[in-house]
Amino acid sequence: MNRSLGQMLTVTRLDAHHAGGLMAFKAIKSLMVAMALMALMALLAATSAQAAPQQIKDDRGVTVELTAPPRRIVSLLPSLTETVCDLGDCDKLVGVDRYSNYPARVQSLPKLGGLDDTAIEMLVALKPDVVLLGISARVIDRLESLGLKVVALEPRSMADVQRVLGKVGQVLGKPEEARRLWNRIDGHIAQSAASLPPSARGLSVYYEVDAGPYGAGSSSFIGEILSRLGARNILPPELGPFPKLNPEYIVRADPQVIMVGQRNAVGLPQRPGWSGIRAVRQQKICVWVPAESDVLVRPGPRMSEAAALMARCLKEAAVGPVIWPSAPFTAPPGGMR
Repeated sequence: MNRSLGQMLTVTRLDAHHAGGLMAFKAIKSLMVAMALMALMALLAATSAQAAPQQIKDDRGVTVELTAPPRRIVSLLPSLTETVCDLGDCDKLVGVDRYSNYPARVQSLPKLGGLDDTAIEMLVALKPDVVLLGISARVIDRLESLGLKVVALEPRSMADVQRVLGKVGQVLGKPEEARRLWNRIDGHIAQSAASLPPSARGLSVYYEVDAGPYGAGSSSFIGEILSRLGARNILPPELGPFPKLNPEYIVRADPQVIMVGQRNAVGLPQRPGWSGIRAVRQQKICVWVPAESDVLVRPGPRMSEAAALMARCLKEAAVGPVIWPSAPFTAPPGGMR
């Protein structure tokens, strides 16, 4: 009797052990099934979101609908070209404007002219899913009449740059990547500002963007970077982002530092009345070589590099004369692009 009871207890314990193991196995199996279903639902949701048409309102106020992220892109503005590449879709570019030269891989793409002389037939033959360009491009109406999707964007201020990054991210189906890119740009500009010694802050600056002369006003992305670096722009916001100036205005403002591209720097000290400007008298003129000018005048991903270049200029000007580049100017004229 006792042996039978012992055997029964042993069997009961084994059954309980097996039952517990079976229950644990079923629980694990149920969990795995649930996780698989969740992964499938997430994949279906992502696929559905990707397939959903994108409604993008460009800087003309025109809403452009894209049924899917584009696989073939034409960019007619260097800053937009650089943005597409920085967001990881450089391989989708099939044609660019004549000034798009960065990153190096875009230099082998078909060159389609500029905002005023775009090679329309050549562009159409590339069969782009979308064309990115500036709002001042003359070809917008013509391209749309030919059935092409056109997104026109115009970054002038830093807020514009942030918005345009978001728009391009929306076009590419990469909104999160666009947000991260802006945060990186903003953070690097802050680092450049923090690197400046007190002696390099508060200097009055005239930044010439092109002959005319045209200056970078306080409301432009260049002016806003200067402000974040602690510089005092001689051009107030009410003059607009890139105003054409009377040269006498600059003489009267008497900036302590002048920033100018190498092409426009030739003969600058000899301009009528400019010999008395502090920046000219004390040789505190920062002259950008062509590659630097490209970085500085393009409102896009390389604005953090632009801030570093301007910070370098302010540091050098704070301690003495600034050395001009010794290499002759070799790049073609381009101005703001």
